[in-house]
Order: sequence, then C-alpha cells, then structure tokens
Amino acid sequence: MKKKVLSMILCTTMLTTVLVGCGQGSAAETKPAAQPAEESAEVKEEAPAQETAAADEKVTLTVLAGQSTTDAGIEDLIDEALAEQYPNITLEWECVDWGNDFQPKMQQYMQSGLPDIMIGKAQDVATYAPQGILGPIADTYLDRVLDAASANVTLDGETYGLVYNAMYQGVYYNKDMFAENGWEIPKTIDDLQVIIDDCKAKGITPFASHMVDTWSIGNVTMQFAMNDVFNKVPSWGDDFRNGTTSFTESKEFQTAYSYNKLIFDNTFPETFSTEQTDCDARMVLGEAAMKVSGSWSIQNFLDIDENFNFGIFPFPNQTGDSKLIFEPNITIMKSAASEHQDAIDCVIDVMTGNKELAREIYDYTKTAAMLKDVTPTFANPSQEDIDKYAAEGMIVDVTSGNNQLVWGGFQEENAKDIAAWLQGDVTFEDALAASDARVAASSAN
Repeated sequence: MKKKVLSMILCTTMLTTVLVGCGQGSAAETKPAAQPAEESAEVKEEAPAQETAAADEKVTLTVLAGQSTTDAGIEDLIDEALAEQYPNITLEWECVDWGNDFQPKMQQYMQSGLPDIMIGKAQDVATYAPQGILGPIADTYLDRVLDAASANVTLDGETYGLVYNAMYQGVYYNKDMFAENGWEIPKTIDDLQVIIDDCKAKGITPFASHMVDTWSIGNVTMQFAMNDVFNKVPSWGDDFRNGTTSFTESKEFQTAYSYNKLIFDNTFPETFSTEQTDCDARMVLGEAAMKVSGSWSIQNFLDIDENFNFGIFPFPNQTGDSKLIFEPNITIMKSAASEHQDAIDCVIDVMTGNKELAREIYDYTKTAAMLKDVTPTFANPSQEDIDKYAAEGMIVDVTSGNNQLVWGGFQEENAKDIAAWLQGDVTFEDALAASDARVAASSAN
C-alpha cells in the first residue's frame, strides 16, 4: 500500500566524522541527502549529541543481513550512499538467506559476540529484544518512519527495530485472464473453487507454485492461518502453549494446513522441482491464472514483462472476510554491546535520512515504503487492489501471527512436514502431530 505521506523532519547538516553526533555541525561538511524537487523548505533537526573523537578516525562495522529474495544487491546501494556522507565508516557485510540461515547465524553470534548491525524482519525483534542483546533505536530516526511501523517492534516502551519497508501477501492474479473469462474476485473457498473448475475445463493451470522451496510452503501456510485462525482467535499461539488447543484438535488450523493440498492438486505436476524464477515466468506467460505469494514476486513479474497486468486479493477463508496480509520486511537492529554506537547511528541516519537512497531501495526491491514522505516510483499494477483493501480496513499485519508462532525452528519445520505429507511420505495426522511435538520451539521466549 502506498502510505499517505506525512511531513518529515530531516537532519540535513552532516559530518564526515563518525563519533560526533550524526547531524551535528563540524568543520568538515558533507553533501546533504538529495531531495525531490517538489519538497520545499524543511525544518532542520539535529540528531542527539554524541561524544567527540578524531575526525579522521576510521571505523568498520560488521553487518549480518538476513535477506529476502528481493534484497540481494541493496548493500551496494547503501555502501555508495554511506561513502559519500560518512567516508570514514566502512560496512563489512555478511549476507545470508533470512529463511534458512539468519536464525542459525544469530545463535552462533550470541555465543561469540553479535555484529554491530543486524538486518532481519520485524518478528526477529520479539525473539531477541527480550534477551537484552539489542540496543534501542533513537527517536530521531523513529520519527522518520510511519507510526504503524513501530507497533510490533516495541517492548516495554523501547523500540528495538527500525522497520524500513514492507511487503504484501495474498493471491496474485492475471487481471487480463480474469477479465477475459469473467471471473469475479473470490471471497470464499466456494468462490475460488468455481474459478479452479473453470480453469481446468479450459486447460489453464489454476495456481503457479514452487513447492521445492519449503520457505514458500511455510509462508503461504501462515497466510492461510492469519485469516482462518488468528483473525478469529488472536491468542491462538498462547493457547497452544497453554495446552488449551493443538494442531490435532484445531479444525481451523487443520483447514489452514489443508489449503496446501488445494494448491498442490491444482498446480504444475513438477512443483517440487520448479524454482521460483521459473514459476513466476510461467505465471507471466499465461500458463497459470494465480499465485499465492508476496511482493517478492513483483521483481520477477516485471523483469519478464514490464507490461504484465496483475492484481492481488486475499486468499479466501471459510467466512468470506479474509484480509490482505501486510508484512514488515527489512528491519534494522543494533547490538547493545557494540563499541560503535555513534557509527551505527550514522548508518541509520543515512538509511532513513537520504530519500534518494530510500527510493532506490524501494524501486529496486519493489516494496512499500515505511519512511515518511518517500514514495516508490516503480509501476505496480496491484497497487489499485492494495489501496482498495486499505480503504476498507481489510489489511492485517502478519507479525502478530509470526510473533506467536516463530519462523526459526517452528514454522520452517512445519513446512517440511507439510511437504512430506503432500509427497506421500507421511500422513496428514503425522504432520499435525509433529507440529504439536515441537510446541516448545513455537515461542521466541
């Protein structure tokens, strides 16, 4: 959703030195962040004063970046902007796949010492902030992001993550194909089944999917659960740990799991050997009508055909009141133990204060802005749908579900069992029982 932007107070007087407050005056000036032509006079606000140090002191910060498929390459954009504004700060990047490698890396570094900066997702704050290892983000930088972005990264009055961008999740659909066949946007599973039946009668594959990626199975399962479980029982995860419900007892969660079979029965026969890029290409080429996915597919869609006309709707639930899913994505965290707090703040200053950089990142990743007064410029045919659901109040933040049932060690393991069930290696009951057996791993705490 393109957020309606608010007026933004930016720090425009920057230093080359790192350990004097980011934005404080000094003998050496740097180029202020580029501003779009339509933005006129701004109020200048100085960042909090920091301790002084030699202006030529060089600092190298370590960064662990857990990346989604959209994110690879943004580190180069950040390095370039940082070098221009704070040339004495260097970032040493370790970029890993968020779904598979970020959590194991964090566990490793908790034993040996955290990197100075960690870039994960909003749900990671719930995992690591209670352990006292994250430092709070200064209000100077939080004031630059939309208020809603901080709700799920705040603990006991302190905010430990800066949410930089967001993705939307649901069912991407071929708008032209829907129009040609007279298909209405489905609200219930029965409505969806009508489209599936018509697709099959006309030789069209209903869903594009790439189940070879178990992260994709885990992602869509949480999509299903948000609308059939958590939107009905917001405390389901706590109830699960309290022993008042379980996967083997919950008809609602069993329904969420079973939707994977609906996709499996109506997708490519080779879904367990189809990579995401090939899957997205087949969607664009008209081989499938729909794909349960998220904004990470937009890059591929538009790379293949910049004129591909696609929309998005929530995966239907049993009661016809599904909401489009919103997921905070890139979330900046800082180590509470780092000796370079001022330098870290300067990096955050660049990422939140340089609007030109922010637009580059949003346009590159094809994601929604969480910074005030920054609007992506890439063409997004699904934006009309997003705006409609937003206006109707039909958007839900998936962080609430991910905080209750964490990804690392739980959702990702459930996804592996679901994959085994779909391929006939275990029974549906086995998959449910396996989820119940790992209840201890379901909570960040």
